[in-house]
Amino acid sequence: MEKIKVLFLCVHNSARSQIAEAFLNQMAGEIFSAESAGLEPGTLNPFVVEAMQETGIDISDKQTRSAFDLFKQGRMFQFVITVCDVANAERCPVFPGVTKRISWSFEDPSSFKGTHEEILAQTRLVRDKIKSAIEVFINDYRRVNF
Repeated sequence: MEKIKVLFLCVHNSARSQIAEAFLNQMAGEIFSAESAGLEPGTLNPFVVEAMQETGIDISDKQTRSAFDLFKQGRMFQFVITVCDVANAERCPVFPGVTKRISWSFEDPSSFKGTHEEILAQTRLVRDKIKSAIEVFINDYRRVNF
C-alpha cells in the first residue's frame, strides 16, 4: 500500500510543523509519509529540539524548507495541514492534488518569553497539544479507512 502523503505547514518551519511531522512519522509511519515546510523558512527552534528529545525523538539534524519550493516542484500531497494561526494559514499555497486541507492553530514557540525553563515549559505544552491532534488525526483516519 502506498503511504498517504501529508504536508505540515507553518510560517518558519522551525517548530510546530517540525513537531507534527516527527510525531506523525513516528506514530503512524506505516500509513503516512509526513513532511514539513514553511512560508518563510527560518532556523530550527532549539527549545523545540530539546522538547522533542524529551519524547525520544531527535530532530536536531532537520533542515527548514520552503513551502513554495515544494509547490514549484509540483509535489503532491493528500493532506496539507497548517499548524499556524488562521491569518498565516491563508497565505499557504494551494498544492495540486490535495485531497484535504486542514487548519490547526497552535501558539508559535518563537514568541515565548522568559527564562530557559519557562520557555521550555510553554514549548512542551504546544508539543503535547500537537501530539494530541496527531493522535486524533490518526484515529479518525483509521476509523474511516480501515
